[in-house]
Parts: sequence; structure tokens; C-alpha cells
Amino acid sequence: MRDIAKPGGGLQKAVEDRGGLSKIRCLAARRHPDVEIEVYLSEPSDERQIWRYAIGIKQEVRGRRQPFLSYEKVWHNDIQILNRPDDNDKEDLARRTQTHLEQVNANVKFREISKFFESILYLHLVPQLLRYPEAFSGSGIPGDPFGRSFLERVARTHETTRKSRLKKIEEALRIAVPQLKQLTDVKDERGVPHLEAVYEHWRPNAGKQREDQFSDGTLRLIGLLWSLLEGESPLLLEEPELSLNAGIVSKIPALIYRIQRQKKRQIFISTHSYDLLSDKGVGGKEVVTLTPGVEGTSVTVAASIKEVRDLLQGGVSVADAVLPRTTPPNVDRLELFK
Repeated sequence: MRDIAKPGGGLQKAVEDRGGLSKIRCLAARRHPDVEIEVYLSEPSDERQIWRYAIGIKQEVRGRRQPFLSYEKVWHNDIQILNRPDDNDKEDLARRTQTHLEQVNANVKFREISKFFESILYLHLVPQLLRYPEAFSGSGIPGDPFGRSFLERVARTHETTRKSRLKKIEEALRIAVPQLKQLTDVKDERGVPHLEAVYEHWRPNAGKQREDQFSDGTLRLIGLLWSLLEGESPLLLEEPELSLNAGIVSKIPALIYRIQRQKKRQIFISTHSYDLLSDKGVGGKEVVTLTPGVEGTSVTVAASIKEVRDLLQGGVSVADAVLPRTTPPNVDRLELFK
């Protein structure tokens, strides 16, 4: 949805970038089914639905295999304000290759939805990309989700904002990273931006290191903290526990809460981490389990599962109540693998 709504995107590019509709469609789907997405939006302080956006996508059976709309619908406060295909769509099928969501002349009545989708940020910082961006050829992925241009993004930030964020990150790193004393941004003789840390050392000028000498965990923690401080749009984080010490991982939920409680920002996290889910502040209503099956993956709110709900009410953490249910049923056989 983000890639459909963003400038330079649109339905055709969003589907093409993912390898066609067959790569988006559920693996358990039958012959020529629609891909359907429905999103409900409300304010953080108000559980009532304000916006609802629904889209159905088909693919040409022959020829270019071009994706097109089977429908596009929008509701505002339960009043429907868009219902496609309309008469014009039926007369000109080419109109159905574009959503109204992506067209500024067509989304005037619900541009708020478009701006919301467009603002979504996904981050899964890969330390090797950040250390050695020149080693990876090509133009990169739009939006830079893996952090190849992360240092340039930091450098482009207004100086006052940049210094303030780096100061907050430095305070966190001084707790998590032994001997770290100071974190700053610098540019080399070619004008290339770098992060530079000063470490306590017996030689006063020998304790400086740049990002190519940071550990994977330090780089990922910097990326995580920067992304949390960066804005107010929805943020998607994939396994933020990777490369981090278990003790640090266990503090991530509380850290996110403290940083976001003023912004009311919505954050989606994928994780398998026992340490992260052990935080008693993580509730069953904000955790969903994804269970693969023959007919596709089932997505279930953890608190709606009776056994899980009973355990949570008895004081058990989400980690202990939910993670055992995600263990593959025949995992013990791995010990017998030859």
C-alpha cells in the first residue's frame, strides 16, 4: 500500500517490483483469485473507525499479464465515498490499471489515507551495507530499507535535529556499549559522511573509531534508535533483536514505549525473540501469531486464543504463553539430521 501511494509508485510499479501478482498472491490460492486488502484506520485515542480502504486486484489471463482493479472502495465514518468500478471504468478498462489512491486529482476526498500510506517507513538495517556501501553496485532499493544510504540520510538531517538525535543515541549507547564516550557525525576529506565514536582508552588519541569498525550490534542499535526518533509515521521493524545482546533486547519494548509515548506512533515488529516478548508491558492484544498451514497462513490475535488468554491472566509473559505455540511440531527431529 505504501508503494502504491507514494510519488513515482502506483499499482503497476508496486506489483512489478514484487515480481507480479503471482508473487503477492497466497501460495494456497486457487486458479485466478483476486488479491484483496482492506485497511481500517482510526485515531490512537479513538477506537472508532474513521477511514476504511479496500482494494481488489486481478491479473490479465493472457498477454502482458497486467494487474488491474476488480474494485476500489473508500468509507469515511461508515459513509461510502468511492465505489469502483464506476460507469467510466466500465467503458475504459485502462482506467482500472490505476488506483484513485495514487492519483492526486482523484484522491482529493481521501488524500489523508494516501498520505498515511506514503509515510510508512520500513527498516531492516544490514551492517555490511552501511560499512561498505561502495561494494554493492546498482542503484539500490527505493526507500533504502536496508540502510545502504543511512549515513547520507543522517547527514541530510537539519543540523540542530541531527545533533539532538545523536546526543540521545549517545546516551543510550554509553549504557549499552562498554567504554563508549562520545558519538558524533563527521565528513572525511572527500565529503563522505561518517559516524565517529570516541572510546575511553589509556592513550588519549587512540580511542576513535568509525562505523566500519563498529560491531554489528552497535550499528543495528544506532539504526534502531535513529528510526525511532526520526518521525511520527508508522514504522515497520523486522527482527530488531538481531546482533544485539539479550539484555539489551529485553529492554527494547520499554525503550520504544518511552520514545513513542509522546508521538503516539504505531510500530509493527516481527520477532522470534523470547527476551523481547518477556517484557510484562507487552500485552496479548497487541501480539498476533502467524501460523502456516496447508491452506495458507492464519493470523490470530494472541489474546483471542483461550489457552494463551488464561496463561496471561495468570501472570505468565507473552513469551512463555505464545512462543511455545510457534515451535514447529517436529523440531526434535533436527537432532537426528545427518
